[in-house]
Amino acid sequence: MSTLKTYKNWRLESDADEILWVYFDKEGVSVNTVDKAVMEEFSDIVDSLANDHDHKGVIIASGKKNGFIAGADISQFNKFKDIDESFTMLRRGQQIFDKLEALRLPVVAMIDGFCVGGGLELALACHYRVAEDGPKTRLGLPEVKLGIHPGWGGSVRLPRLIGAPQGMNMVLGGHTVTGRVAAKLGFVDVAVPKRHLVKAAKFYALQPPKPHQPTLLQKLTNTKPARVLLSYYLRKQLRSKVNPMHYPSPFLVVDNFERFGVEGDLAMEKEARSCSKLFFGDTSENLVRIFFLQERLKGLAKESRFKPQHVHVIGAGTMGGDIAAWCAMQGLTVTLQDRDPKFIAPAIKRAYELFKKKFKEDYLVQRAMDKLMPDVQGSGIPRADVIIEAIFEDLKTKQDLFKQLELQAKPTAILATNTSSIPLDEINSVLQVPGRLVGIHFFNPVSQMQLVEVVKGERTDPSIVEKAIAFVRKIDRLPLPVKSSPGFLVNRILMPYLLEAVALMDEGIPAPAIDKAMTDFGMPMGPITLADTVGLDVCLSVAKHLSQYYPSTVIPKALVELVEKGKLGRKTNGGFYKFINGKQVKQPVDYAKPLQEISDRLVLCMLNEAFACLREGVVEDGDLLDAGMIFGTGFAPFRGGPIHYAKSQGIQELYQQFVKQQQAKGSKAPQLKEWDVTVV
Repeated sequence: MSTLKTYKNWRLESDADEILWVYFDKEGVSVNTVDKAVMEEFSDIVDSLANDHDHKGVIIASGKKNGFIAGADISQFNKFKDIDESFTMLRRGQQIFDKLEALRLPVVAMIDGFCVGGGLELALACHYRVAEDGPKTRLGLPEVKLGIHPGWGGSVRLPRLIGAPQGMNMVLGGHTVTGRVAAKLGFVDVAVPKRHLVKAAKFYALQPPKPHQPTLLQKLTNTKPARVLLSYYLRKQLRSKVNPMHYPSPFLVVDNFERFGVEGDLAMEKEARSCSKLFFGDTSENLVRIFFLQERLKGLAKESRFKPQHVHVIGAGTMGGDIAAWCAMQGLTVTLQDRDPKFIAPAIKRAYELFKKKFKEDYLVQRAMDKLMPDVQGSGIPRADVIIEAIFEDLKTKQDLFKQLELQAKPTAILATNTSSIPLDEINSVLQVPGRLVGIHFFNPVSQMQLVEVVKGERTDPSIVEKAIAFVRKIDRLPLPVKSSPGFLVNRILMPYLLEAVALMDEGIPAPAIDKAMTDFGMPMGPITLADTVGLDVCLSVAKHLSQYYPSTVIPKALVELVEKGKLGRKTNGGFYKFINGKQVKQPVDYAKPLQEISDRLVLCMLNEAFACLREGVVEDGDLLDAGMIFGTGFAPFRGGPIHYAKSQGIQELYQQFVKQQQAKGSKAPQLKEWDVTVV
């Protein structure tokens, strides 16, 4: 048997069954990502396999502890000199994978853990794919979330393998699925428990069955007539969710699919051509920037040794109950306390519905339910590593509660409040050790909102903040460290924006026009719809609280009047809009003036508050502020965040526009403060 060549990023091993194991073990990093050096080495390996007569089969696996391949190295995206260079790189990758697909030897991808982007494109070029069937194994093509689309054959091979409807759904949605789901869809041959993974991979390498083929119906979905019809519906579906001017990549995927199909070199070449152009668009540059902001938040407290196992939540209302459910879903033991079992029961029911929706598999649902325990007596307090208070917003009640908790909790436990308005240093003033109290502020709905504000008071011990950040990462959320000040960051910036939108209604501008102006700008929903969704009573309560600290806060009459009438928004089927069974009754946009005048006014209002937060040190820098607003409010991701948007448009130019707007209001204009470029 010939001597196996050595590589920096790949490790070749031959076993007793004459199988060649090709381990991807990228040098110097903990996670496998693909770059030019990795691909050139892999090309050399594939070339050698074309003339390999010593082995019966090939298994490609990961040499890392975690995951298969996390896709392309995203840090390389902004290093291309021009479109031609990016096109050459993409075509080169496609050609390497084409050679892999053409090998005589059976090639098996053994997937354990994440397999996304370029990693899945490599796996799709293999003859067989076996995957671990647990929840941590996720497969998908998430490139559209970075403003590009698959460029190494993914948008061609996947629809060809499993049919256009399912394949295009995966590509256009950018979502990931488990190994079990991938097997049902047909792009994984078998999903097995971890203990059987090697055995399954070797079976396909040594006794290769006929590779998976699409059904006749799936093949028909890729014919020209079917592509034309399907593309019409795909574009319609996409436009209902995103604007092609803001997010062009999925629309280009549909264009390529309709015109060039999923067979032959031309389809591959067109995929590479359109993707290569997207690298140089503002959308991709900003979404890549957001990816690294997300990685920054994920990296906070990375070295912390705090490993919480038990969480005790006090308050089984919507917020407290959903926090408890989310923690249980992440595998932590959770005790949920309230005054009476009847208050806890609805939370347990909601948790069950969440688990069923997220897990699908009955045994995983039951496992999560077993982690969540009602606890009226509070017996979990002495055992808990993290204690979260999520009761109603009353200072005295919270103080009394934390005085009791300080006596009952173990010394190493975090004492945390989910308050959205009361400063920590007012709550912790009654504690013997005030440094133990930290804010862990979730957003509603807990299961959907990624951001969690970790709030530090003047007395909060830095080590407690670090533990709180580590806990937030433990439950797969993004921690944002903020200073304890009224409204913290997200509500502080969001509330003036919502109030200004209602003020526009008081001036005679219809709600649909206001909402349309902001969705055109790129917000996920308009501010009036958002206010109805949050609850007008909640908006009014937060606005009144903030007005105690910020005298410029003007509460519109329309908001007060609706709350007094009991019209609180979606939850009462009526607020600024009418709702039927929780669904908003659509109204036409009847407004003759340019909608950009509305969006300019609202965005400038938001920017003014954002710069105030930077001046006051609510967050460390402009990048963290952008991350907070994107992950906490959905601020138009393709624009890169409020501060990045201001910098790209010209901070001083926007400031002068804001000054003119405020002067037009006359005596109501607040005392203006310069937007200081040095703070960003």
